[in-house]
Amino acid sequence: MSIARMMRVLQFGDSLLPIGSFSFSNALESAVQEGTVRDAATLGEFVTVSARRAATSDGIALLEAHRAACQQDIGRVVAADQAVFERKLGEETRTMTVRMGRKLAEVSTAAAQAPLLGMWLDLVRDGISPGTYPVALGVLFAELGSPEEDAFAVHQYGVAMTTLSAALRLMRIDHRQVQALLYAADQTVPGDYAGVRAASLADMASFTPMADILAAVHVRSHVRLFMN
Repeated sequence: MSIARMMRVLQFGDSLLPIGSFSFSNALESAVQEGTVRDAATLGEFVTVSARRAATSDGIALLEAHRAACQQDIGRVVAADQAVFERKLGEETRTMTVRMGRKLAEVSTAAAQAPLLGMWLDLVRDGISPGTYPVALGVLFAELGSPEEDAFAVHQYGVAMTTLSAALRLMRIDHRQVQALLYAADQTVPGDYAGVRAASLADMASFTPMADILAAVHVRSHVRLFMN
C-alpha cells in the first residue's frame, strides 16, 4: 500500500469526517433501552451482527458501485443506489443512509477530483438517484484509484465505530472496552468480504428482524439521543 493510498483510507474512514455519522446509533439506542444490549458482551454481539448485516446488504451494493465507477457506468451506479434504498425498511435507516451519502459526496467533491461522483451527486439533487452512503463510498474510492477492498474496509469500520461511539454515550462502558470490541469486529471483515465479493445486487439480504423491530421502536420513542 502506498502512503498516499493509506492516507486516503485514513481521511475518508475517519469517524470525525463531517458527514453526520455521530447523529446515529445503528439501532443501539433502542437496544439499550429495551435491555437487548446491557453489557460489553452483548454489545460485542450486537456490533458483530450489525457488521455482518451491513456486509450482506450495503456492502454488496458498495462493491457494485465501485466496479461500475471503474467502468464509468453511471447507470449501474444508480441501480446500486436504488437497491440500497429499497431495502431500508425503516424511515430512520433511509434517512441515515441518504444524509450520510449526500454529505460524503459533497465533502469529497470539494476535497478531491471526482467527476463521476459529482455527476452522481447532480442526479441525487435532481431526485433521480436516492444518494445512499455505501454507493457514495464505492464511487469515491474508485475515483481515488483505491481498490474495492479499501472501500469495503472503510464501510465496515464505519458501521462498527458508529455503533461503538454511540455506546460510549449510552452505556457504562469505557474506551478500553470499546477498542477491544472494535479490534474484534475488525477481525471479521476479511471473511465478510470473501463471502460477498462474488455476490450480485439480487443477492443483497439483511434478515435481522430484531434490528428492524428496534429501529421501528425508536421512531416512536418519547426520549431519544440519536436520530436512529
